[in-house]
Amino acid sequence: MYKVQFLPDVQKDILKVKIKIPFPLTAPDYSTDLESQLRSSLFSGYEVLQRPDKNVQVRVSITLLTVNELNIKDQALSITAYFSVSWKDSRLMWVTNSNYSNVMFLFSSETYVWRPALIIDNAVDDLMVISDRNIPIRITSLGLLHWNPAGVYTVECNSDITYYPLDIQTCTLSLSSWGYTSNEISLVYDTDYGPGIDIDSYSENGEWDLVSSYAESNVESKTRGSQTFSNVKFSIVLRRKPLFHLLNTIFPVALMAFLSAMVFKLPPDSGEKIGFSLTVLLAYAVYLTLISDNIPSTSVTVCYLSIYLAMILTFGSISVICTILVLNFHHRSNETEPIPRWLQMFVFCVVAKVVCWKGHCCCRKRSVGPLSESTEAQATPIKHINIEGNENVNTVAKISKENDDDFDEIDDVTWQDIAGILDKFFFFVFMVSIGLSTIIIFSLLMNNYLEAY
Repeated sequence: MYKVQFLPDVQKDILKVKIKIPFPLTAPDYSTDLESQLRSSLFSGYEVLQRPDKNVQVRVSITLLTVNELNIKDQALSITAYFSVSWKDSRLMWVTNSNYSNVMFLFSSETYVWRPALIIDNAVDDLMVISDRNIPIRITSLGLLHWNPAGVYTVECNSDITYYPLDIQTCTLSLSSWGYTSNEISLVYDTDYGPGIDIDSYSENGEWDLVSSYAESNVESKTRGSQTFSNVKFSIVLRRKPLFHLLNTIFPVALMAFLSAMVFKLPPDSGEKIGFSLTVLLAYAVYLTLISDNIPSTSVTVCYLSIYLAMILTFGSISVICTILVLNFHHRSNETEPIPRWLQMFVFCVVAKVVCWKGHCCCRKRSVGPLSESTEAQATPIKHINIEGNENVNTVAKISKENDDDFDEIDDVTWQDIAGILDKFFFFVFMVSIGLSTIIIFSLLMNNYLEAY
């Protein structure tokens, strides 16, 4: 056998030869040049006006920052919020290209990337497509795009004034597609934010409490002409904080209501009855004007507080008439103008018993005490007629005596007595009427307010 012998120089060259072993390829580290290459690759031939798919599903949610104002008079709600809009564009996906696996996100704007055209179709100030070229659009490696337009949005809010000022209002922000029909864009609310409204960053309003919020989608599509457009509605339920209106509206109104009845406690000779009743009446008229300025001019719903004020205003007007009647009776004289018999009977037998004037009450019988000596003397001639029926005879005598006393009292009634009886009667009637009205109206208001808890 032959042995191969290498020369010393050849052996050195063989030792210098490096054996190359293949290793797995690793992605390049992130750099601006790498991102520029990726952008050139993705946006080469990209058409901004072309939809990513035949029907693009756009997920929408809203983050509520604060409620600026809910104007009941103008029926408008102003909020500060931003939308979270996301959709998929497979043309901008690079997850399968391992060379760019270290590039996690790209950022672009609506100038270079297709985005859905959205409008708030119940906006009050202006009706325009939501657009802001300064807001970056985040693009992930999976081809998902996230866009967050923000702003102050003023929308229409149909107010229910039935329970004002302890009212609860439900306002809706309606978002729909513009230009693209429901066959081209489908709006759905993003379930990652619960009911579609994120309130984690919400700041409390000084006048309204946020009770609840919810979103509705695919309930009904907006129809414009012969086309239908996808629509999503975001609703918030607001309850008015009661402290301000309790101190400045409800308490003064209820207090002045009872002042309308207090006019009948003033003596007729004081000369202040008419002035007092007119002052209360004018105060109520002013309050009705102030509250009417804050309530929308609508006939769809009627405010209970307005009904209550109208009732008290009516009671105040009637109290002026009743006060004039009382003063008219008080300043008459029996000598110059005798009291009609029917008026005496009505006031003494009906009105006096309602107000318990001098012990004449309709709810109890007049007590009959033991007969006096004069009574026994007057009843003695009657006793000999029927000795065996002493008890019946005595009863007849008592009743006769009482009737005689009643007629004597009726005959002794003066115009001043009638005025005093009517004063007590009107005070009783007005206090009961105003009290019942106040309890009923404010019970309805409080019941609706507490139901929201």
